[in-house]
Amino acid sequence: MNRVHLKTYGCQMNERDSEAVAALLRQRGYTMVENEDQADVVLLNTCAVRDLAEQKAIGKAALLSRRKRRDPRQFILGIIGCMAQNRGVDLLDRLPDLDLVIGTQKFHRVPDHLDHLITALQAQGPRPATLVDLDAEEGSQNEIRGHGDNGNAAREVSAFISIMQGCNMHCTFCIVPKTRGAERSRPLDDIVREAEELVANGAREITLLGQIVTSYGRREFPMVNGKTPFVQLIERLHALPDLHRIRFTSPHPSGFKSDLIAAYRDLPKLGEYVHLPVQSGSDRILRAMNRPYTRDSYLRLVDQLRAAQPRMWFSTDIIVGFPGETDEDFAATRDLFNEAAFEMGYLFKYSTRTGTPAATMPEQVPAEIVEARHRELLMLLEKYSMARHRELVGTTQEVLAEAPAKRPPGRLLGRTRGYRKVFFDAPESLLGELVNVRITSATVAALQGEMQN
Repeated sequence: MNRVHLKTYGCQMNERDSEAVAALLRQRGYTMVENEDQADVVLLNTCAVRDLAEQKAIGKAALLSRRKRRDPRQFILGIIGCMAQNRGVDLLDRLPDLDLVIGTQKFHRVPDHLDHLITALQAQGPRPATLVDLDAEEGSQNEIRGHGDNGNAAREVSAFISIMQGCNMHCTFCIVPKTRGAERSRPLDDIVREAEELVANGAREITLLGQIVTSYGRREFPMVNGKTPFVQLIERLHALPDLHRIRFTSPHPSGFKSDLIAAYRDLPKLGEYVHLPVQSGSDRILRAMNRPYTRDSYLRLVDQLRAAQPRMWFSTDIIVGFPGETDEDFAATRDLFNEAAFEMGYLFKYSTRTGTPAATMPEQVPAEIVEARHRELLMLLEKYSMARHRELVGTTQEVLAEAPAKRPPGRLLGRTRGYRKVFFDAPESLLGELVNVRITSATVAALQGEMQN
């Protein structure tokens, strides 16, 4: 029983966690398989931020439970990650056939738990009880390290590094502080060593990951020459000669101090892109969300970033239909969207998360109103994205060649310094290289181009 299929739901943090779990399992002698039908073990790494993601994972687990009941000693089913942490043993009321329920601070224990369970099953005694491990563990943030096959560093052009775990912000709509715990940061030198290994194995872009990535080290490590630990880390990575680009997600507006704004001016590997979640343009709703900034302070930050980097591209997160959101509140969000002219965005319809303060707030907004507001913002997003893309047609952009395009053959997918997708004809030997591409056409979602000599 050594063939494992690992399916991931949710964000880039979850993808990174799954990558590290897979590396640990390979080191232990397990074989990772793409097809769940070929697996002896199926693990679902789950998300608890949105109800839809939870329901998808529960539905998949229910289907797999049927297979478990047919062959209980030859098939193992486990749920790991945020939904496991949030729901805990209550999952067994809905899914009694689960073998494993493992929380967010115990990913590195998955191989041990699997070994234990397989040994118990092969002993031919009574079916072992479901193994539930949800306890906090000091230092768990330092365990998400492995990349790629056999635990070696990733060979992909773009790689992710988890630099911290947890969140202390306690936004009223968000379950993350419950599922991920308080902020815990990794040592700066450890992160740099991991980046060096990745770059030595072919990575040319690194994305730093954290629940509030701009909070990195603010309680553990000192300021140096007026610079926060997060900016110190970016500067250390910027000095790696074969690393072309540095990105990070997900930040918080309160983390953009003067040193980080200046970094966009002084450190070219940061490029001209920033993700800046706003959530709402209404000060009243921002207070209800427990977001510690105002509409005006947010827009001043946008102006400061554009002053530091005039070619900046912005993406954001917005929640429509937060409890109590009136037409006037939504109009304030729409007006802010127009003023900031976001070219990219993740626009969410408010989703009730049991256990958050917002779940019990009065004046939940009717679904049809939420849907209409969501559509209106999507139209604005398409408008500004298309307008900015059209400005690029006829220009030559520096593009990092990231991967072969899915179709047609002979084309590559890359991204501009503003993080926009570009498709162009080029040989795969150029993967990982910075190439000049003349933009020939544009859609809302992507650009088409021709490589220049």
